[in-house]
Amino acid sequence: MIRITDILDKVTENQPEADLDIIDRAYIFSARVHDGQMRLSGEPYLSHPLEVAGILADMKLDAVSIAAGLLHDVIEDTHATEEEIGEIFGRDVLHIVSGVTKLSKLPFNSAQAREAESIRKMLLAMADDIRVILIKLADRLHNMRTLQYHKSAAKKKKIARETLDIYAPIAARLGIYWIKNELENRSFQFLNPEAYEEIHRRVDKDKEDRENYVDTVKQYIQMKLDENSLKGDVSGRYKHFYSIHQKMLKQNLPFEEVYDIIAFRIILDTIPQCYEALGLMHSLWRPIAKKFKDYIGMPKPNMYQSLHTTVIGPFGERIEIQIRTHDMDKVAKSGIAAHWSYKEGKVIDDNVSKTFAWVQNLVENQEAFRDPNEFMENVRIDLFPDEVYVFTPQGDIKSLPKGATPVDFAYLIHSEVGAQCVGAKVNGRMVPLKYELQTGEIVEVVTSKGHHPSKDWLNFVKTVKARSRIRQWIKTQEKERSISLGREMCEKAFRKYRLNFNTLIKSEEMNNVVEAFGFKQTDDLIASVGYGKITPLQIIRKITPKEEVEDADSLLNKVVTKIDKKKEKGGVMVKGVDDVLVRFGKCCQPVPGDPIIGYITRGYGVTIHRATCVNALKMNPERQIEVEWNQDTKETYPVKILVRSLDRVGLLADVAANITKNGANILSANTETKENHTVDSYFSLSVHGTEHLTRVVESLKQVKQVLEVKRLG
Repeated sequence: MIRITDILDKVTENQPEADLDIIDRAYIFSARVHDGQMRLSGEPYLSHPLEVAGILADMKLDAVSIAAGLLHDVIEDTHATEEEIGEIFGRDVLHIVSGVTKLSKLPFNSAQAREAESIRKMLLAMADDIRVILIKLADRLHNMRTLQYHKSAAKKKKIARETLDIYAPIAARLGIYWIKNELENRSFQFLNPEAYEEIHRRVDKDKEDRENYVDTVKQYIQMKLDENSLKGDVSGRYKHFYSIHQKMLKQNLPFEEVYDIIAFRIILDTIPQCYEALGLMHSLWRPIAKKFKDYIGMPKPNMYQSLHTTVIGPFGERIEIQIRTHDMDKVAKSGIAAHWSYKEGKVIDDNVSKTFAWVQNLVENQEAFRDPNEFMENVRIDLFPDEVYVFTPQGDIKSLPKGATPVDFAYLIHSEVGAQCVGAKVNGRMVPLKYELQTGEIVEVVTSKGHHPSKDWLNFVKTVKARSRIRQWIKTQEKERSISLGREMCEKAFRKYRLNFNTLIKSEEMNNVVEAFGFKQTDDLIASVGYGKITPLQIIRKITPKEEVEDADSLLNKVVTKIDKKKEKGGVMVKGVDDVLVRFGKCCQPVPGDPIIGYITRGYGVTIHRATCVNALKMNPERQIEVEWNQDTKETYPVKILVRSLDRVGLLADVAANITKNGANILSANTETKENHTVDSYFSLSVHGTEHLTRVVESLKQVKQVLEVKRLG
């Protein structure tokens, strides 16, 4: 376990003028309030804040950050209060600790909603003070280092999945690649232990040969630099296991064919020397077309700068080489932390703040989303690491996610430009609106006044801003149509009971009905009728509890009872609605155990989707209705899976036997053999639920030469 003296030594080495007293006091306070608490590993709880503070000291952060790291969970896990922290350590430390604290003490409808709100709170605090997320990353890193002590396998996977989806991309966006790499590797170890161990075994197997190979290539590079009087440091390193695994999946390669699992780095004094070294490497070995990236001339948004090239090495294999200056290397290792300065109360440099404006944009884009599923999905999209850089006609550079279209670009310029976009020119020629933009292109948007967004745009836009603005417009349009339909339905129903709807709508009684249904305005109530969530009869009951309405209710109940007797209970129950037609979305094929949501569809009852379904997230939230699985159902449900494997005799027979052995029925099967001797097998299976499906998937992963098994949709 790291000691407080080690942390103080690191801080003094990095910042001789640092206020060590605040760190000392934070350590004593943390030790006192955590006294008697233990970690799952059996160590005293104090080991965790000490390890977090040690990681922050490695990142060369200031004394306030390290003190906050020592105190980061005292509000959540001990009797300490915010007032106490503020009084003893000051406003700065309290602000950071409060931002890091989770929302575990607040009431929420579900664990999912609490998790989403905790991440939303963290992002808001992060936009205000980036030190919040740096402490959160250090906290998550130490938790991942001790994740094996959790007893629940499901809990381990949940934490690893959140780490891979949220925290590793944030570390990448902040340019702290050593944390990003370790978080990815440790998450991979728990999410796919078989693949992790297989890569680990294969890398270890040829370790001596590879080390000799690294030394040989380093000597070639060093000799070339020396011949041309270039003084530089040359190093070679293994890519981390998760990166190798991703390459195997993306390029459909077996391990033996992933050549560039070792990357070489050349570090020099000046930028001109970097370009000179690049020329020397290209004269030494043939470069591969389209594998060169100039992040010096066009840095990444997180300030990362380097030249990347891939060449055919001395033994006919691919080698990745990165070339950068010493200053660039510091930024590549520490990201924003390399620029961090809160000395003597000064705030972070203006240029650094502008570079990290994406944090502010991310927060602004998320504030409108109240649904936790949609919020989390959009955070993942916002943190998507691959980017393209395009130019406006004036020469301003804009960063967009890979796959972004002219519509995304238009919304990035301004919401009105996006809404009125009718066409686009790329490098002076017209392109379709769904055209995928490439780095270096000049984009010009063609607009027309009075033009409106199209629902079809949701099928290809990639940015959260574009998606949310388009959905907002569609929602407004649908609400107007639903108000019109709802009014028409109410007028007809009210006439049956000799009531004048247009007169009653302005009455005090109607205001009471609006409140009783939980709406703020009459229009919202009428729109709800148009959507099919409330019937006109329900409104009439509230206004006129007369005999004729009761008679009508009685008749209706008899009809419903008759239908209920005829109908067996289905697999899904719709909250507050009896006898409703239910069908399952073909896009995501939900099965019992999946979190689900229902959408009211005019004329088709309620369609059930998985809560994470991309198509469901595009739908109007006004049409959403609560649904849940009926625990008593014995039905089976179709689900599609992909089994990716190396080709061999008897493979299909072994896979099919494993599926049958686990009690699943094969509805259909289709295989595709690739050029690199891999096989993609697509199966449609009939299963009882997610637990049954997990058993099938885990069993298939044990089949010889199966690389990957995943659920589709």
